[in-house]
Amino acid sequence: MNWKSYIKSYQSYLRIERGLSKNTIDNYSFDIERLCFFLEGNTIDVSPIKISEDQVQQFIYSISKEVNSRSQARIISGLKSFFSYLIFEDYRTNSPMELIESPRLGRKLPDTLSVTDIDNIILAIDLSKPEGERNRSILETLYGCGLRVSELVSLKISDLFFDEGFIKITGKGNKQRFVPISEVTIKYINSYKNQVRNRLEIQKGHEDTLYLNRRGKKLTRAMIFTIIKELATKINLNKTISPHTFRHSFATHLLENGADLRAIQLMLGHESITTTEIYVHLDRKHLSEIINNFHPRK
Repeated sequence: MNWKSYIKSYQSYLRIERGLSKNTIDNYSFDIERLCFFLEGNTIDVSPIKISEDQVQQFIYSISKEVNSRSQARIISGLKSFFSYLIFEDYRTNSPMELIESPRLGRKLPDTLSVTDIDNIILAIDLSKPEGERNRSILETLYGCGLRVSELVSLKISDLFFDEGFIKITGKGNKQRFVPISEVTIKYINSYKNQVRNRLEIQKGHEDTLYLNRRGKKLTRAMIFTIIKELATKINLNKTISPHTFRHSFATHLLENGADLRAIQLMLGHESITTTEIYVHLDRKHLSEIINNFHPRK
């Protein structure tokens, strides 16, 4: 078997046995392919079974000149997963990654938007255009429900349980959760559905998809990024934001207003509370307010 065969086998394992999404599998595969390109570029003819720690270390040293520490750590993590799989399948008896350490990373706090920032972004949407109603609904749903962009573009009409006040979300690893939805967000989704979506010529296979482009097909993740970037530019927002910024802001604003961290964890779909703690950061001002309001010795 050559590298491609092993990578294909690994991809099947990630998809079937670990239930990972296509985006995650693509990221894992890219890390291995990057190693392959390095080997080819340096005329190193070696299989995944025979590659040594020294050869992998040469690759790590090479990429350290090209990417930042966080990207380097991600690549190392991806390669460790691949070689662990080869050991699991008895292709190898040890991993060439055993003694390779990831660079130390500080805890990166996510960027957030203020409520005013979010209001200004949404107010900048041109509602005179048909896609305006759609875009407002998209941003209200991202912020109102704390969704990942992949969850938003995959949202189906059959996932909307408005009478019960929930929407069903299919998250990472195809794990499903129910997220509460406010009356405000319901209003904007219904406005889009009734005024814009029902006038589209919907393509076959997309009948149940909630958010569609002008051609009646499912929106791409890249399109959501573009919509947000253009709106941020329009209001001269001097922050680098993405769809995920709305998710961070959703969690942070809930916590700052007294929501329970465990409840936020469930809504975000995090397996570990530790992940939620990284996403949901508190500023010193808010911490001081907690002490002043709730400590018995205030």
